[in-house]
Amino acid sequence: MARIQITNSIWLFDDELEEKFIRSSGPGGQNVNKVSTAVQLRFDVRRSRSLPDRVRQKILASGDSRLTNDGELILVAARHRTQEANRRDALERLKEIITTASHVPRRRIATRPTLGSKKRRLDAKTKRGSIKKKRSGKIELD
Repeated sequence: MARIQITNSIWLFDDELEEKFIRSSGPGGQNVNKVSTAVQLRFDVRRSRSLPDRVRQKILASGDSRLTNDGELILVAARHRTQEANRRDALERLKEIITTASHVPRRRIATRPTLGSKKRRLDAKTKRGSIKKKRSGKIELD
């Protein structure tokens, strides 16, 4: 059983992916009506034994329109004229989805505003307030 590397820590077994070749509506000349070059890649996210739970839940909760109610992700690749190029394209898009879901955002370290930034903010508020006072006709001399 072959494995496909997605990230440094996530590998998919190739038997978890189901490929089906369908007719493409894109470029292809005379072959377009005879050869099935488009690829429909199916990956069962809910039943995958390769995905960590955190990544699985993030993909299922993403609301992606390519997800079925059963938790199956369906990608259709038809950009290229050959089956092989479309297979690579579909696999790259699957890798991108899983990589994005596996990303953990860095935790923000709370910082305090500097004395200079506080002063600039208050000066801007004062200036803005004086502009508004001038509009109303209540002119106040500084």
